Amino acid sequence: MIVSRDSATTLVDPDFDENDVRTMSPRRNSEEVDKLGEEARKDLIEQAKVLQMSLQAIVDRVETVKSEHEKLEGGNKFLQSYIGELMQTSKITSTAPLKKGKGRSGK
Repeated sequence: MIVSRDSATTLVDPDFDENDVRTMSPRRNSEEVDKLGEEARKDLIEQAKVLQMSLQAIVDRVETVKSEHEKLEGGNKFLQSYIGELMQTSKITSTAPLKKGKGRSGK
């Protein structure tokens, strides 16, 4: 429905039928609204605390995993160095000329 600005103002009758939804909605006074607001605030604070504890647990776990990773990485570097040195040693010993000496076949 379109009403122009120039039309006369009509008053709306505030009487609603008893089956109208607007008459069924609960009316709350300011004390009840304040109480509901305080309950909602407490719930939000509690939820925030739970989320903070959860976040702290995740941060602690990340730090633990990071520490374990650094230890494993150090062990890996040590093993790589050790294997590299063994490979160098095996190359040196395999390229050394064999000495002809007394053996089973040389009588």
